[in-house]
Amino acid sequence: MSHPMTLSQRVAIARGDEPADLVLTNARLVDVLSGRSEPTAIAIAGPLVVGVGGAYRGRESVDLEGRYVCPGLIDAHVHLESALVRPREYARAVVSRGVTTVITNPHEIANVLGIEGIRFMLDDAERAAMDIFVMVPSCVPATSMATSGAALSLADVRSLLAERRVIGLGEVMDFHGVVAGDARLLTEIDAFQGYPIDGHCPGLGGKALNAYLAAGITSDHECTESGEAEEKLRRGMKIFIREGSAARNLKALLPVITPANERWLCFCTDDRQPPDLLEEGSIDHLVREAIAGGIAPITAIRMATLNPAEHFRLHDRGVVVPGRRADLAVFRDLAVPVPERVYQGGILVALDGALVPSAGGREATELPPGVRKTIFLDWSRVDFRIPARGRRVRVIGAVTGQVITESLVMEPLVVDGWAVADPERDLLKIAVIERHHSSGRVGLGFVKGIGLKRGAIASTVVHDHHNLIVIGADDRSMETAARAVAEEGGGQAAALGDRVTALLPLPIAGLMSEEPIERVRDRMNSLIAAAGALGSALPDPFATMSFLGLEVIPSLKLTDLGLVDVNAMEVVPLFLPEGGTKW
Repeated sequence: MSHPMTLSQRVAIARGDEPADLVLTNARLVDVLSGRSEPTAIAIAGPLVVGVGGAYRGRESVDLEGRYVCPGLIDAHVHLESALVRPREYARAVVSRGVTTVITNPHEIANVLGIEGIRFMLDDAERAAMDIFVMVPSCVPATSMATSGAALSLADVRSLLAERRVIGLGEVMDFHGVVAGDARLLTEIDAFQGYPIDGHCPGLGGKALNAYLAAGITSDHECTESGEAEEKLRRGMKIFIREGSAARNLKALLPVITPANERWLCFCTDDRQPPDLLEEGSIDHLVREAIAGGIAPITAIRMATLNPAEHFRLHDRGVVVPGRRADLAVFRDLAVPVPERVYQGGILVALDGALVPSAGGREATELPPGVRKTIFLDWSRVDFRIPARGRRVRVIGAVTGQVITESLVMEPLVVDGWAVADPERDLLKIAVIERHHSSGRVGLGFVKGIGLKRGAIASTVVHDHHNLIVIGADDRSMETAARAVAEEGGGQAAALGDRVTALLPLPIAGLMSEEPIERVRDRMNSLIAAAGALGSALPDPFATMSFLGLEVIPSLKLTDLGLVDVNAMEVVPLFLPEGGTKW
């Protein structure tokens, strides 16, 4: 309607006394409340569904010719920064796939720029062709065992509650601190009592899990195996089944889903990068994969619509009934739902896999100056050499398709008194360079599972502190890759000797590009191909590398402060003592 709709007009349209703005005829409604699909007509006035079933008149009528209609899909947990583009560009990539709402936690940019970074994301979200809701980042920085660019005070966190898009507290990552009763953490959590509070507690169980839940935390997206998910479900946690780019947990967790518990389960992407978003999809991909894995189609759709809407108290969406938002996805095959038409608030925003021209969102504004220059390095103090101090070293074991790592012990290759990379055994050197405060601090270690035979790869995307991480077969290549990234104001690179073989600039906080997502995808594919030419067989070694510094996910990680034994939550020496086995 061209003018605001009064409540009495809405009711009159629902009665059929006045024409609707739009009527979708010959539709098959996916009813996530009853679990059935049925032929019907859907009447829409303004942004709302006002009628389902019966004959309605409309100023516009679209014959769907028997196609299915379901609520717009909702991503229960995503870090938009991991798509490597700003929010409005992310929306352009996923709206055409039926995703009309996302719940994001901008703690990546918060760890670089603090509240200024969050406000940039909120402002850009206003220009997106979808609804982006924000969970206030908790635990910024995540722990004291890494150096972040900024910290959020309790006053910062509380001030964000006034923002209309803010709906709760983001994943509370320092679960050890919560369980131990850390006063600052509990004060932060207490400020959000009555709001959704997301969790992040990989491997937590028993009384420790009880203590974490007693704080008021109600969800978790870090389950990687069914036993853990089932225990958390029994304790009343909502489980977000994740299928990201680095962490792919969907297949392992599908057996958890039963008719008794499916209302407590949602889907999320967490961290999904441009090649996967554009080639596989977003939440629509998870729905299709779940159906292919044996989950009933309407159950899978419910997990991507009604369940997250109820969890986040977004009671205006998630179901196609009178009085709720007309966020709709239209598709032909219930067994393989691929959206052909997408409506956002009653407006057609995507058709046949592409945004309609009028739905591109508001034009982006100029970037605030503070989000560009975020790399501060003192190269004179950066040294990748590791003096050999023993015959056994702790080694990070990368696990394909997971963000957890193994804690390995290996004998290093020693040359002239220095411990060096040994690519023949897939034993590569890894370094994390502090890039926020020019401290010159470098954490050094070894990693197995990346597979480089030569050269190096580097990135400023390293969760959650986002320092500069580099992995390589020789120090010269490592320095070349790291310098290339720093000179671009952040990004990702591959190098061999003195030559940069592929580069993706990420000048927005060292995390995001200003380019269209298709161009970012192409640059990423070139990076992955360059890493492949250097010997890595991983589908995306940059995604895997980005989690090797995340000191809140077991079991061994590296930050600028050194190796972190996550299970013990302490920094540990690289070399083990001779004759001992104690970690």
